[in-house]
Amino acid sequence: MRCMLSKMDYDVIVVGAGAAGLMSAVTAARNKARVLLVERNEKVGRKLMITGKGRCNVTNNCDVENLMNATMRNPKFLFGAYNAFPPSAVMEFFETLKVPLKTERGQRVFPVSDKAADIVDALYKCIKAEGVTQKRKRVSNILFEEGRVKGIKTADGISFFAPSVIIATGGLSYPATGSTGDGYNLAEETGHKIIPTAASLVPIVLKEKWCSELMGLSLKNVTLKVKKGKKLLFEELGEMMFTHFGISGPLVLSASALMDGDMKDFSLFVDLKPALDEAKLDERILRDFKDEKNRAFKNSLYRLLPRSLVPVIIKLSKIDEDLPVNSITREMRRSLVRVIKEMPLTPVALRPVSEAVVTRGGVCVKDINPKTMESKKLSGLYFCGEVMDVDAVTGGFNLQIAFSTGFLAGNNCF
Repeated sequence: MRCMLSKMDYDVIVVGAGAAGLMSAVTAARNKARVLLVERNEKVGRKLMITGKGRCNVTNNCDVENLMNATMRNPKFLFGAYNAFPPSAVMEFFETLKVPLKTERGQRVFPVSDKAADIVDALYKCIKAEGVTQKRKRVSNILFEEGRVKGIKTADGISFFAPSVIIATGGLSYPATGSTGDGYNLAEETGHKIIPTAASLVPIVLKEKWCSELMGLSLKNVTLKVKKGKKLLFEELGEMMFTHFGISGPLVLSASALMDGDMKDFSLFVDLKPALDEAKLDERILRDFKDEKNRAFKNSLYRLLPRSLVPVIIKLSKIDEDLPVNSITREMRRSLVRVIKEMPLTPVALRPVSEAVVTRGGVCVKDINPKTMESKKLSGLYFCGEVMDVDAVTGGFNLQIAFSTGFLAGNNCF
């Protein structure tokens, strides 16, 4: 095999310099492969720079079982990759590159510096140190004959030859970072099935017009529930935010990954006081009312709720806002408690895939060997990262997918 490789320009060509592509290039190079990394952007790791609000949620400090549970689509396919390069290995990798890490709430792992640039810089220095050749070009075609990869052809008509090619081009989310779906075209041209793409981990558009009045309001330590019909699909404590079109934030992004289909089938509920059951919440309201007994109802909730949210809760409770507090009945309080514990929201759409954290869909995993990431359709062609039909909830899990699959592809591609 080495004799054949010597006739080629490279041993491995990696298409795409995001998280998955960089990891696969480093891994292959450390195994003494001659690696060419082709990226259309001027700089590597463009999407990595904006992950975790610029802090880069590198991974989640958990075991493989929790990784599987956090994976929305095709978790069994990823079992081998997760075991080959689990979160502990990802953390060791970056700390060996002298990027100290820390674990925060929800086992989310970030660089101690809170700078995504430190992660990108470490990967860039690593590929340079390992002798990876870089070319700034857009790949237009995969070259192959008789069922085997030969190399790539770039948009400017230049061909580069290698017996192995790794497609790590990402999905469709954040196209400004270079994720424009090129990998889907390359995969489809080589006979691979593409599962229809859609947004995953994306803000939700709501029917309620009053959302625009709450734009910018961030709610912490609330519980978001998602129901499909009567079935509870999602319930989690965390943070969310109102926008001019609806809601966003970590809770919302994770919930959206489960909302596949007609939005009319789904209903959302927010528990604004999850630390209090209904009885304790009623007691709290009674104490506040006792202190405010001569006030109008509309002026009595500011110690309990954010100021901008009070008019909305009053409207939803259907209690006359001008009614004196001492005139509010037990039944009225029950209505108020129900609204606070289950504030209803009506989803009408998910925001477009260009605004999503990750893309749902992509190269069908049935066409890929889960033990190596090699195509079952074309020998020498490998896939890793978001270009495949795999995604997970928020919390560092999607970058873990990128690193695990990138490692596996880089370790088996020659």
